[in-house]
Amino acid sequence: MDESGQPQSGTGEATSPRPPAAVEPDATEARATSGAQDPGEAETPQDQGERGTGTEPQDAVAGQPESAAAQQPADAEPDSAAPQQTPDAPQSTGTPQTPGPQTPGTPQADPTPATDSTPQSQDTPPAHPYDRHPERATATSGKRKGAIKGPTKRPEPRGGLLMGRPFGVPVYVAPSWFLVAALITWVFGGQLDRVLPELGAARYLVSLFFAVAFYASVLIHELAHTVVALRYKLPVRRIQLQFFGGVSEIEKESETPGREFMLAFVGPLLSLVLSGVFYAAMRVVEPGTVPGVLLAGLMISNVIVAAFNLLPGLPLDGGRMLRAVVWKLTGKPMSGTIAAAWVGRALAVTVLIGLPLLTQSGALGEGAEEAGGMDTLMDALLAAILAAIIWTGAGNSLRMARLREHLPDLRARTLTRRAVPVESETPLSEALRRANEAGARALVVVDADGDPHSLVREAAIVGIPEHRRPWVPVSGLAQDLTDGMRVSAELAGEELLDTLRETPATEYLVVEENGAIYGVLSAADVERAFVKAMARPS
Repeated sequence: MDESGQPQSGTGEATSPRPPAAVEPDATEARATSGAQDPGEAETPQDQGERGTGTEPQDAVAGQPESAAAQQPADAEPDSAAPQQTPDAPQSTGTPQTPGPQTPGTPQADPTPATDSTPQSQDTPPAHPYDRHPERATATSGKRKGAIKGPTKRPEPRGGLLMGRPFGVPVYVAPSWFLVAALITWVFGGQLDRVLPELGAARYLVSLFFAVAFYASVLIHELAHTVVALRYKLPVRRIQLQFFGGVSEIEKESETPGREFMLAFVGPLLSLVLSGVFYAAMRVVEPGTVPGVLLAGLMISNVIVAAFNLLPGLPLDGGRMLRAVVWKLTGKPMSGTIAAAWVGRALAVTVLIGLPLLTQSGALGEGAEEAGGMDTLMDALLAAILAAIIWTGAGNSLRMARLREHLPDLRARTLTRRAVPVESETPLSEALRRANEAGARALVVVDADGDPHSLVREAAIVGIPEHRRPWVPVSGLAQDLTDGMRVSAELAGEELLDTLRETPATEYLVVEENGAIYGVLSAADVERAFVKAMARPS
């Protein structure tokens, strides 16, 4: 995070963890307070035992006699994985209109409407296709030969125009940079008109060169953070030059307060070094010339960048240094984050009020009588933008720290639903009967050798009326497994979220290290657990 006055939260602030598929990081806080389901509905890992059955247990029975189904509560909640929540699931297999192939022992009743004696009210699908029986034995596990494969390569982040890959890290220029570059060109061009009036219209070309050179120095500032992060084996997702500066997106936290301090301090330190280099070069050129004016401007701007980023509040580098100091004194990284974030919010209020007052008082080199109405308006607008960025960055730092504190609670082993293996031609009603007997809430389609090859989509099951389920094979409701849909039962926290984000899906097959089927992980269950973790106080 560091920039020419760029109070971004990126430097040293990981952009991940991010929730899987349905919850992207920018919407995390919003989902915690609005569109997401009530976090209180999710069970804790302690309630689920070593292997959970999902975070919203349902009691509706599917594929059971009418006497059993009649015992269900009238207010049973609809299942979380309703069709509208599974946009990537194939829709062609949702509700077959013709009976599927029959297996021996399948009832021979005619399913056509003309002879169907089932009341029309039974066409309404039940609240949940599975019946949960905690007192019954865990479902039988199928086997998959061979260990699971690793996750697929993460899609590369985008962020504007790709400029290069120094040290293997992509550098992007955001569209907002061009707006700020135009503003710098206009403002610096007006100053050149007073210092070098003989330039005429060419002053804007010189100003444009200054804007590009200034952002090149900001890029060097960010590369300093990147080099130190890579030295500490912290992955850097990207560098982005944007509105008011640049941001280095480092995906993991430093392991020690000393490393955190060094990672933050190296950026302002390099900006000070750059200002010294420009000062030394300015001494060997003639004052009052174009090179002299450019070098003087770059020297002053780098001093401003260093001084601004040394202010002791998040998301600035000085805030991360303060966080490291408090972390060292208390032994608690969360305490350091809270202290630095609240100092950052105080800085935001100070900038909002203090910057216009300093300009009006003449403390920044211009008398109050020389400041016109347009200048006053521009100062107030600049102060409001800077204050908003600092305040927002401080809040984001608090939310990210709170999330990381609770991430270890997200464990694939405790969020996984029990599953039963079934062959592809098994009727849906028979498959659900087996699941109900085993107390399972998921179906895995296996071949004759017991190797899994697809998952029965829960949303598709809900769409099949109960009286048609004896005629529908599970293969018509299944989604083929890809390598990214096989996840290890040992995944937890940030690693689990990263793995699910690489291959968006509604359900995942969870397997042991030896390839044995452990169960099925629903993205909806992980999302609810994620939102609950965000809602818990630190």
